[in-house]
Amino acid sequence: MDDDTTEARLSIGAFARQVGLAPSALRFYDDCGVLRPARVDRTTGYRYYEPGQVERAVRVRRLREAGVPLVDALVVLDGDRDAARAVLEGHARRSRDMAVAAEAAVEGILGELSGAATGAAGPVTRARVGGAEFASAVRQVAPAVIGAGGRQEFPELGCVLVELDGPEVRLVATDRFRLAVRVLRADGGQGGPRQMLVDAAEMKDLASWTLSAPEITVEIDERGARVHSGDRARGVRVVDGAFPDYRVVLDGLPPVTHRVVTGRNLLRRALAARAGGGNTVVDLRAEERRPLIVGPGTDAVTLDAVCTGQPLDLAFDPEVLMAALDAGVGPDVLLEISSPVQPVVVRSADQGSFTTLVMPVRRS
Repeated sequence: MDDDTTEARLSIGAFARQVGLAPSALRFYDDCGVLRPARVDRTTGYRYYEPGQVERAVRVRRLREAGVPLVDALVVLDGDRDAARAVLEGHARRSRDMAVAAEAAVEGILGELSGAATGAAGPVTRARVGGAEFASAVRQVAPAVIGAGGRQEFPELGCVLVELDGPEVRLVATDRFRLAVRVLRADGGQGGPRQMLVDAAEMKDLASWTLSAPEITVEIDERGARVHSGDRARGVRVVDGAFPDYRVVLDGLPPVTHRVVTGRNLLRRALAARAGGGNTVVDLRAEERRPLIVGPGTDAVTLDAVCTGQPLDLAFDPEVLMAALDAGVGPDVLLEISSPVQPVVVRSADQGSFTTLVMPVRRS
């Protein structure tokens, strides 16, 4: 039975609205140890927060709005005043430098620049989503399709699976070593669940078409698929084939035993520096309350990180892990690990609806 303070606690949805954070972000911050709920119901798993946590949550949001990486944000939240000031001043300096560089790049590019709908037959399934949001989802999942060398044996893996299912539109791609799933919230959903396979090149072309549209409507029926935006419409070439049941993979993931939070770009640079020169495998060593070590051997580098769990060594194909990082959003990355031989979930707080799974490799 709950204690007498239960009534003062807020559900994750109510707390999210009060502090201006998405529920998915609150779950991420719980997983990272940045903002733990006051109570988690053992039966339902529901998270509850207390009014006294509002100040910390708002500060987390403000730090995130300023683009402060979580590793640095923890210093501001839990460190002494001098350390917090040094972190914030350093971040402000780097932000100004990046803004100047970005403005110069955009100005340079600007200086280089000059100066019909088809009918449907039978029941129709449709869903409406933002055009730019759809294009972003394509950008995130399309890199996970299989390369040209494997398409003869696995042609369906050269496609993106698009699922329309009530209030959700899901985009899925895999090359067997990596699985990318992006879920979009849809308005105006109609009809029963349907799916279509679309070649990756067609999807990228479609993303360019939808990018400037405030919203699009995706339709699938017995005659094919179409996308509408205002008075514009275009058909979508659908590929025949059976896509693997990705839900089996997601549902079969074992419990997470280790979590690593570090800078997404820092990790990518460490991987890129070790990807050439005959190195086909990069090592990651994570240990609780220790930096993340990116190897191999004497070439190893340490990265600031928040690690939980006992010592753990993993090996990755650096190109595969870098591609997963490139598809992410925001300054931080969270790696959720169950074992050195099980898929590793790659997440970010800034895009809770996007999930990437990356398979570790066995050392030779």
